[in-house]
Amino acid sequence: MFRIFVLLLFTYFFFHLHVSGNLSKYINMKYSYLSYSAIWILAFLTIVQIITYFKQSEKENCHSDCCCDHEHEHESKKPFYKRMIVYMIFFFPLITGFFLPIATLDSNIVKAKGFSFKAIESNEQYAQTQYLRPDTSVYYGKEGYDELMAEEFKKYSRKNTISLHDEDYLKGMETIYNYPGDFLDKTVEFNGFTYKGDALNNKQMFILRFGIIHCVADSGVFGMLVEFPSNMKLKDDEWIHVKGSLSSIYYQPFKAAIPVLQVKEWSKIEKPDDPYVYRGY
Repeated sequence: MFRIFVLLLFTYFFFHLHVSGNLSKYINMKYSYLSYSAIWILAFLTIVQIITYFKQSEKENCHSDCCCDHEHEHESKKPFYKRMIVYMIFFFPLITGFFLPIATLDSNIVKAKGFSFKAIESNEQYAQTQYLRPDTSVYYGKEGYDELMAEEFKKYSRKNTISLHDEDYLKGMETIYNYPGDFLDKTVEFNGFTYKGDALNNKQMFILRFGIIHCVADSGVFGMLVEFPSNMKLKDDEWIHVKGSLSSIYYQPFKAAIPVLQVKEWSKIEKPDDPYVYRGY
């Protein structure tokens, strides 16, 4: 009976993630088919377990006590603490999944981890933590990645105004960071949350989005430094839309030249229902 209960709860848990829309907080929705598959597999296993349970019950009712299933006799002899350990292993992910709130990543995560852009400062291609610059090169061979970026460059380089929306935010940012000199003076616009960080002066801050490449384990904070025409008093985590001309600056805290958006237009916006962006392919 315990197996039926656990399988039923896991089936409902995955179903609940889809219905509530919270699945996107954990994985790139490109891989949502895996979760859909899990729902059907778990539902099937639940039905199988229910049938097995009732068949065993019928057998027990048909036999005398001396012919009882040895497995039940063996199970009853298991120490209580061992059974509790097994129960907790199964119930822990369910309890945390159902009762702990899902935290949305924001500037507090950036502060906690430190705003250190190792992916920019180092040539190490297997750097795990990604900041500012999306880098999917670790998922391709060199030739495959160069071909992919060349295709993206052709698409974006033709545009005088590059509007980065949720569906192509990471693609666009990765292309700009790979070919910074080719996009100078082009108009770029995008949405994001504000983060002051180590900006040089009161005119500058970072506009960022948390992005998921495959799942939350490889998530990062991506965006760029922006410079306003005058001093700004925006607080961290305010959502704004910016539009301006792309330039470049050598930013001493990162010891690297990075793109900077010279803002010409901006406005405050509502925080989107889904604050994350996902890498499309």
